[in-house]
Parts: sequence; C-alpha cells; structure tokens
Amino acid sequence: MLSLKLPRVFSIDQMPQVFHEQGILFGYRHPQSSATACILSLFQMTNETLNIWTHLLPFWFFVWRLVTALYVIDVQNDSYSWPLLVYMSTSCVYPLVSSCAHTFSSMSKNARHICYFLDYGAVNLFSLGSAIAYCAYSLPDTLVCTTFRDYYLTLAVLNTIISTGLSCYSRFLEVQKPRLCKMLRLLAFAYPYTWDSLPIFYRLFLFPGESAQNEAALYHQKHVAMTLLASFFYSAHLPERLAPGCFDYIGHSHQLFHVCVILATHMQMEAILLDKTVRKEWLLASSGALSLPQIVGAVLLCLVFSLSNIIYFSAVLYRAPEPEPPKKEA
Repeated sequence: MLSLKLPRVFSIDQMPQVFHEQGILFGYRHPQSSATACILSLFQMTNETLNIWTHLLPFWFFVWRLVTALYVIDVQNDSYSWPLLVYMSTSCVYPLVSSCAHTFSSMSKNARHICYFLDYGAVNLFSLGSAIAYCAYSLPDTLVCTTFRDYYLTLAVLNTIISTGLSCYSRFLEVQKPRLCKMLRLLAFAYPYTWDSLPIFYRLFLFPGESAQNEAALYHQKHVAMTLLASFFYSAHLPERLAPGCFDYIGHSHQLFHVCVILATHMQMEAILLDKTVRKEWLLASSGALSLPQIVGAVLLCLVFSLSNIIYFSAVLYRAPEPEPPKKEA
C-alpha cells in the first residue's frame, strides 16, 4: 500500500524569528516548505491548520449565498442589486485569499510576507464592498441625499489604498518593533472599518429615520459586537499569552479571531439583505440606485492601487536575505 508521509512540525526554538507567534510554542511548519508540503499540511494538525479551515469552509458557504442570489436576480437589468453582488463577491474573496495565505505562508520568509500582503489587499477589497453595500442600502434617512453620500465611496476607496500600504509596511517592523507593528496594523484596519460603519453607528445610536427602523438593526448590532470581539482577540493574543504552549493547535486567538470575523460577515450580510428588501421602495424614490460607473470605478481604483502597493512592497522584500532553515535534530 502507498503511504502518505505528512510534513514534520517544529518547535519555536527551531524557527527563524520572523515565523514566531506570541504564545505559540509548537506545531510550526518548515520555514522553507514546498507548495506540496503546504497543501499536505491542511490534513495534519499544525498551529495553522484551523486558521486555514476557519476561512476555507466559510468561503464555500459565501459562494453558495452568492450563487443563490444570482439565481433570483436579473443581473443585466436590476441595477438596484448590483451593489449587493459586488459585496457578496468580495465576501467570498477575502476568506479564500486568507486561507491561501495561511496555507502557503511557510514557503519562505518572503513568501510569508507576500501571502499576507495579498491577504491585507483582500480584506481591504471586502471593506470597499461593505461600503458600496452600505451606501446603496443601509444609510440612515438623513444621510441619503447629502454631501456625505456623494463623497462616502470616494473616501472609502482612498482608505483602502492607504490601509493596504500601511498594513504591508507594518510587516517590515515585525521583528525589530513588534508593538509598533501591531499598532500600525490595527490602525490600518480600524480606521477604514470606522469610516465604513459611520452610517451604521449614526443609524443605531442617533437618528435612523423611519425607513431605517427595521429588523435589520438587530443584525447590524450583532455585526458590530462580533467585530469588536474579533478585534479583541486579534490584539490581545488571548488565551495563548496566559498559557504558552497550551493552545498551539486548538483555541488560540487567531483561530477565534477568524471565527468572529466570519460570524460578523454573516450578520452583516443578513442586515444588508434585509435593508435591501425592506427599504427598496423608499431608497429608489429618494436617491436612486448607484450607477455602474460608480461601482466599477471604485472597485477598479481599489484593485489597481492596492495591487501597486503589494507589488512595491514585495519588490522591497528581496533586498533582505532568506532565513536559515530550522536546526536539525542531533
């Protein structure tokens, strides 16, 4: 019989510093793994296995939601639904890219950085998708026909470009200045989210307006709560920081962060779908649908400038030497 030999795993003291994770002592993959070894590691327990599956499985769920939406929408003629399709597409992109980033991040030091550059770009593309959906369906009544709406998407695009650049730059500080690296990365993701969510905060806590007082508000509240919880796990490194080595494979903060992010996206999607359905008549009468040039232009600008950021920072990486392989056992 043929037997499949799975890649071996390493402890933290056998790994170059750039691969170290706070509070995670065991279960590291070889820092110069082949692509085949990376794929095989999906089927063995390492400290990245659940990071991969907690986004790979939801990717298929969100694809199913997108496909079912396409069956009931007249894509060619229903311009009111275009923002929803863009949002649902970006909600498929970011978990797929994230799962791929975690899968192939052990191929080399540079591959690790480039994988996460792409991950950051995908997250920011999703951020823009959220802004497009909010602008189309979820603005409170008092902001629908205002200058804020006119410039909301423009600033959302600018935020995604800056955020991608800042988060990519933060990786160069990871070893020498880990605290500054973490602060910059949190800032890079927090301020686009805050801008995108301003209409939701205004709607939930100030003046929603008659058409926005619907059952979607509860899902918006759950989305905000899950996002805050995800931010906590991402920044606190709990529980592994309190008990290093105990949560290497199951239950460490990045896995919990992934689960919270997926649940937040699910809640957000339900809220947007409800807003789109319940507020359709009022929104079309008050402001009309977003135009195709607005939607396509925003997405293309985000893609072009974010990819330019990723290409630039990837090129800079190759000025640094590759890490040494892990120590061999005696």
